Amino acid sequence: MVRYYFRFTGRVQGVGFRFFVSMNAERCHVTGWVKNMYDGSVTAEVQGTKLQVKQFLEITKNGNRFVHVTDVEAKECPLEEDEKGFRVRY
Repeated sequence: MVRYYFRFTGRVQGVGFRFFVSMNAERCHVTGWVKNMYDGSVTAEVQGTKLQVKQFLEITKNGNRFVHVTDVEAKECPLEEDEKGFRVRY
């Protein structure tokens, strides 16, 4: 298991990006959270196997017709042992 902190920039606010991230997390069976930031970026922490997190990131970076990710910062962080599910933080 691994856990990563991601910071997404680009057209990621006002386009349903948090919902898109949440759907991708469910699809890839990862846990964690996603949150809009005041600077226009979106941050997330995602936990799962290396393969699950890699798949999540690939799908999310590709975006959709509304979302356009221009950059992703990634940093490994400590695991959350009892985390269940994925949630949107406000």
